[in-house]
Amino acid sequence: MSALKGLRIVELAEQVAGEYCGKLLADFGAEVIKVERPAGSPTRRLGPFLHDRPESGCSGLFAYLNSNKQSLVLDLTTRAGRLRLDRLLAGADAVIDDHGGAWLTALGLSPATFREEHPGLILCSVTPFGLDPPPERAHATDLIVTHASGLGYHTPSAADAERPPLKGPGRFLASYEAGLESALCLAAALHRQGRTGQGTFIDVSAQEVLAGRLDYVLGQMIAGDMDVSESRRQFDLGGPGGIFPCRNGFIYVFLTTPGHWHALRGLMGDPEELRDFPADWLERGLSPERIAACRKHMVGWLAGLDKDEAAASAQASGITLVPINDMGDLGQSPQVRHRNYFTRAELPGGAGSALFPTVGYRLAATPARIVAAAPELGSAAPDHCPPDHCPPDHRPPRPPARKAAGKGPLAGVRVLELTKVWAGPYAGKLLAFLGAEVIRVESLGSLDVTRSYGVSDVNKAPGFMAVNPQKLSVQIDMKSEAGRALLKRLAGTCDIVLENMRPGALERLGLGYEALRAVRPDIILTSMSMYGADGPLAYQTGYAPCFVALSGMSSLVGYEGEAPSGMNVRYADSSFGAAAAFASLVALRHREATGEGQFVDVSAVETLTSLIGDTVMDFSLNGRVAACDGNRHADMAPHGLYRCTGEDWIALAVQSDAEWRALASRIGVPGLAEDRRFAALADRKANEAALDGLIAQWTRKQDAAALAAALQAAGIAAAKSANSVDLIGDGHLWVRGFYRHVEDQDGQPRAVLGPSWRMSDPAAITLAAPRLGEHNGYVLGEIMGLSAEEQACLHEAGALR
Repeated sequence: MSALKGLRIVELAEQVAGEYCGKLLADFGAEVIKVERPAGSPTRRLGPFLHDRPESGCSGLFAYLNSNKQSLVLDLTTRAGRLRLDRLLAGADAVIDDHGGAWLTALGLSPATFREEHPGLILCSVTPFGLDPPPERAHATDLIVTHASGLGYHTPSAADAERPPLKGPGRFLASYEAGLESALCLAAALHRQGRTGQGTFIDVSAQEVLAGRLDYVLGQMIAGDMDVSESRRQFDLGGPGGIFPCRNGFIYVFLTTPGHWHALRGLMGDPEELRDFPADWLERGLSPERIAACRKHMVGWLAGLDKDEAAASAQASGITLVPINDMGDLGQSPQVRHRNYFTRAELPGGAGSALFPTVGYRLAATPARIVAAAPELGSAAPDHCPPDHCPPDHRPPRPPARKAAGKGPLAGVRVLELTKVWAGPYAGKLLAFLGAEVIRVESLGSLDVTRSYGVSDVNKAPGFMAVNPQKLSVQIDMKSEAGRALLKRLAGTCDIVLENMRPGALERLGLGYEALRAVRPDIILTSMSMYGADGPLAYQTGYAPCFVALSGMSSLVGYEGEAPSGMNVRYADSSFGAAAAFASLVALRHREATGEGQFVDVSAVETLTSLIGDTVMDFSLNGRVAACDGNRHADMAPHGLYRCTGEDWIALAVQSDAEWRALASRIGVPGLAEDRRFAALADRKANEAALDGLIAQWTRKQDAAALAAALQAAGIAAAKSANSVDLIGDGHLWVRGFYRHVEDQDGQPRAVLGPSWRMSDPAAITLAAPRLGEHNGYVLGEIMGLSAEEQACLHEAGALR
């Protein structure tokens, strides 16, 4: 049985974010009816196309986003079309839209009255800046959202201030991320709907999704624990790690610990120049001279090595070094092949078949599957939208809407979090923000590094506090036999267990899926790792930049015609965490329907590859290995970052010839609007370097924020590339509640990042990150029913250290 079988989703969305959200639900068996305008969704006309032929009608982007769906043509500009939509919604569980508040109101789905008029229906709106953007954010593309979020300004991490910031991998990263977040919110709302019949209105902002993915640093900034500056290197970790050339490509190496340094020096032949470096210099003795010397020897060591051989030898020595994969490497990877990440599926319109990327999580009982090609326009069965004189189809009725106990769609769900650092805690944070009770298991003998690194008080660690608000903490020592027995007993009271240890570590502790299932047969265990739980390379480990390198993303991020520069070093952990949270809720929905728990295996690498799905499809359809493309976009020109006054940059994306003429009229060069070199998109693409130079000369004397507002007023997508100061002072983020205050451990207000969504009947978010073991009494006493004497015995046995 598919996890979401029996659910009917109406997809009004026409852009990548909404369609990706629908795809993620369709992958698990939901019936997704895609409502299309008579001309079809705009994504049908976006590449890559089979054999690079748009006339083939086979878009790899549309094929990727819309497999498993059905297409229903309705003209929603007519009264008849809207009436038929009303009848379709009468039999639906949820709606996905990406047009905004005015569009919804015109369809009779006004955000102000939705809950009263549709009490049992879920509506998820995903838009660039939420339903209520200010005028200066009325027009947006992925480039604009990326640079309004702060991620763009700080990409790449080791930025050259004289060169423009980059857009990131591919064309649609912001949209994919927003689609994933929307699917998470929908899965949570479906859980509440299944229990109570209660519907939900969800408003997801893509800007807040991307900004929220930076919570480890942005959360420290908003709380006053980290400097806020206009530097493009603000998010950089420093140190000698990064991207290096090899004999057959590039590698990424992450170096932070004395163990890394000792092993690396040995692999490089113990160069005499490096012997007097202190063992802990990566933590406490960084200097430009030491970094330069280390990098010089690394370049020499790696120059003659094959990137996979270098990775194997380094990983065997405990060094987090990985190859930078391109699209061709992914298809040949023994790990990817072992896990069957690619699946052969049909292309739309009978165009044959191709290898499709799947998703980054494997659910043991209810895996995601591609069972049908993206639909031909209008191919849905007629009974999905009956004419006015016919009764709606007979589906099992939802229970009448009633108020759920507690706040938030996951009220009553308990999550046990056995995770450290960022990705796992981020997954737990998202579930807590949706209303789940999340209990972190911690121990003095095995502290999360974010609690201990560089601080004297483990209860005041800024990084830990940024990622762990709204959680509980219980101290249990998993290294002791009594602690493991206690933890197993606690797991029996929980719905979901999250863990991100090395593959096999939980089993070696006697706490693997089968052991937990013995104490609670319907438990859901979600395991998070770099490569997934099995396969020939599953033993290898890494950090967020390693995930990006292995996924194919890093090979796409760099200046046109140059070597990869790589994504911002802070990107990836939280995206991985969001995927784990979503997969956990899909498993929870299945359990609610069947009583069956399951094991959920989440791969960071596969998760990130899924977020460049159209680029992977281009390789699959056309054999094209994509390379770094700077800020280029196949369907827009101009499209890029242009220097303004001071150190500021403006992101600019022209989506049509009419927008180009509007821009040309503002630039003020006589005859520019009529210049044949730039008249149509094909002309502008052919003369893109000249076009960029002309625009850069104009913007250099302009104030970025004022120019962006003026261009928005003229109907052109533009934004100042936001630095840290801009982000913290972003009034729209404050108004929407993305920044909010909770109560810290001393009863004082503390600023934290809130969720990227606004939701009817939201969860309460009132608590700062917990002190170590702060909730021992509640967890051990109220949840587990242990007496004071029993708890004292556990203390004596070393179980509660």
